[in-house]
Amino acid sequence: MPHPASLPPPDAPTRTTRRACLAQALALCGALPPLARAQAPSGAKAGQRAVVLNLSLAPDSLDPTMAAAAAVGEVVHYNVLEGLTRIEESGRVVPLLADSWRQGRDGLSYVFRLREGMRFHDGSPLDAQAVRFSFERAQAPGSTNKSRRALFDNIAAIATPDAHTVALTLHHPDVDLPFRLGEGPAVIVHPASAGQLAHAPVGTGPYRVAQWLRGHSIRLERAPHARAGASQARPDGAWFRFMSDPQQRDEALRSGDIDLFFQFATNTARRFQDDVRYQMLLGESGGKGMLALNHRRAPLGDVRVRRAITHAIDREEFIQRVLDGHGSAIGSHFAPTDRGFLHLDSLYPHDPQRARALLREAGVRTPLRLKLALPPAPYAHLGGDVLARQLAQVGIVAELQRLSWSEWLQGPFRGHFDMTLINHVEPLDYLIYTDPDYYFGYDSPAFRVLAHEHALATSPRQRQQLFGQLQRHLAQDAANAWIFTPSLVTVVRKGLRGAWMNYPIFAHDVGAMWWD
Repeated sequence: MPHPASLPPPDAPTRTTRRACLAQALALCGALPPLARAQAPSGAKAGQRAVVLNLSLAPDSLDPTMAAAAAVGEVVHYNVLEGLTRIEESGRVVPLLADSWRQGRDGLSYVFRLREGMRFHDGSPLDAQAVRFSFERAQAPGSTNKSRRALFDNIAAIATPDAHTVALTLHHPDVDLPFRLGEGPAVIVHPASAGQLAHAPVGTGPYRVAQWLRGHSIRLERAPHARAGASQARPDGAWFRFMSDPQQRDEALRSGDIDLFFQFATNTARRFQDDVRYQMLLGESGGKGMLALNHRRAPLGDVRVRRAITHAIDREEFIQRVLDGHGSAIGSHFAPTDRGFLHLDSLYPHDPQRARALLREAGVRTPLRLKLALPPAPYAHLGGDVLARQLAQVGIVAELQRLSWSEWLQGPFRGHFDMTLINHVEPLDYLIYTDPDYYFGYDSPAFRVLAHEHALATSPRQRQQLFGQLQRHLAQDAANAWIFTPSLVTVVRKGLRGAWMNYPIFAHDVGAMWWD
């Protein structure tokens, strides 16, 4: 939106059977179909052998431009599909499919020069028309592109004076435009195969999708016609294995068959700090972990009830018990990594007495029974129990509903819920609060006016002041009950280089990894 048995050292030249057969490598997770076993990566060259990654959530689509789940971009962004720009681990924006760009003095125009000789995996040229098609597709009526409001609705005109030049004219200046073009929703898609993007994407990246066992794994292999530089990707391919159950992930780590565990539950990862085969990377993210509240459901449309729920939550206890202390308390839909971030968590300190008083003021009779939907991420399953106990202390009975990711997307994400514990990982995504049809149904004309004024502001000082007002407005409205921004714990096999520690966006650039 919406983180061991003894084996030879990673560089040992013998005993490669575990990696030569995915079914053996992941037998602890259940036997794979014969097709998956037959197509497992061989890893003939130690320096180029495939990387096996574990993610908590399985994607329901392979189209990062239209699908809601962040897991989609984690698999295909940079690996299969690429954008004009690239966001590095530091957050710096550098050229990717665009060789260079320049901004007009008025801030309303950008001209991008594409790299020459680029091709999609099927050999078709990637040119300015493909870029134009991709952006117009994102702008089209009915588009569900996650960056539509922030990026594509702001593009007033697209010009393609030649095959390698794309000129954008904006409705209002946007200093973050190059960054937004480096996010997953802005990847360039193949005009002739966009209809199959959800299940068989054709991109320009170093890999293509070789096999997808829904809910279980995705295998990537080297792609033909990769752009210059992408063909130098060192790993032969990658296996993304999806496991959300903490015990299952513990067993996989003990077996030594996974190379990288992303967003490992921090209160279980600690036990592996002394494992000689792995290292733990503790990094920053722009995630916003929150108890999302459905404004369409009574009595959650009452700001006093939302404030009561926020006062009922002990953020520090949540962070300690669920994240093992690896996180920071937040009080609005912004993260400490955002420029101009305000610490607003003190606006609603943990105060059960105040929470009960607000519920009485709102005319709520306790116990108030609400359903709390939990996606299958470790932080949600662990955090649901903590929140239920905290809410019970003020007279709110939370009925826990443990959902699969597809159930969460079909239920809460479509507005069918009371409360849900979710981590929004997309950076600078506060414009979701300008959309009354978004899943939690926040409808504030005043906030929409503020967002519009911020978009039109040209002076840095004015933009900074309005950015603070946006944060305060959401906090004072208690639009949701924000709890934490997580530190990301990644467990990586020693000898695997190039894995990110900090995640300005959720992407795993396998082609930039290598084995010692």
